[in-house]
Amino acid sequence: MTEPPWGLRVGLVIPARDEADALPRVLPALPPWLAQVIVVDNGSRDGTAAVARSLGAEVVSEPRRGYGRACLAGIAALAPGITTVVFMDADASDKPEEMAFLLAPLARGDADLVIGSRTRGQSEQGALTPQQRFGNALACMLIRAVWGVGFTDLGPFRAIDRSALARLSMQDETWGWTVEMQVRAARLGLAVAEIPVGYRKRIGQSKISGTVSGSVRAGAKILYVIGREAIGRRVKAA
Repeated sequence: MTEPPWGLRVGLVIPARDEADALPRVLPALPPWLAQVIVVDNGSRDGTAAVARSLGAEVVSEPRRGYGRACLAGIAALAPGITTVVFMDADASDKPEEMAFLLAPLARGDADLVIGSRTRGQSEQGALTPQQRFGNALACMLIRAVWGVGFTDLGPFRAIDRSALARLSMQDETWGWTVEMQVRAARLGLAVAEIPVGYRKRIGQSKISGTVSGSVRAGAKILYVIGREAIGRRVKAA
């Protein structure tokens, strides 16, 4: 794989659980300049790992289910020369062709972290559920109230400088991963940008928004992470 024209060495981490049907749409659409493509098989039962390997991806196994655990396993497998990390879902909802838009602010030195905002972009009807929109809005409102940083989304499609990622000391193992990254970036004063991105209806049922119980658990975890980080902020300030 060749480097992108701006000289970044980009590693892509794709957490995947039971996404054998979606990966044939996702992986062939990836840009050819990616230096490393990692699919983290997060306890799949449908042949996700075999499909990913057949399409040329490096597969990392993380049998302990949890979005954050999968992301952490992917980070641990990144090659030493990777300078920039992109996270993207495996369900074909994100558009790989928009990856360069996320990377441009990093290449210019304008940002340490770039969030792909689905609420600012063009989403297919029904791609974002009402509970996702409400949860995103509530979380972003709380982040602004506590840390004074304005976000519009907790979207999973994002790019971050690898050294900045290390500074965040990410630890959440489940649904609080994305908000933990944004809160800690705000707390540390990292330069954060948002880029509008498209969003499609996923292939298959979501493990989170596809069920009422999943949505409730995810929402509770997001609020817990915001509260935990806010309390930690006050303790350090004292």
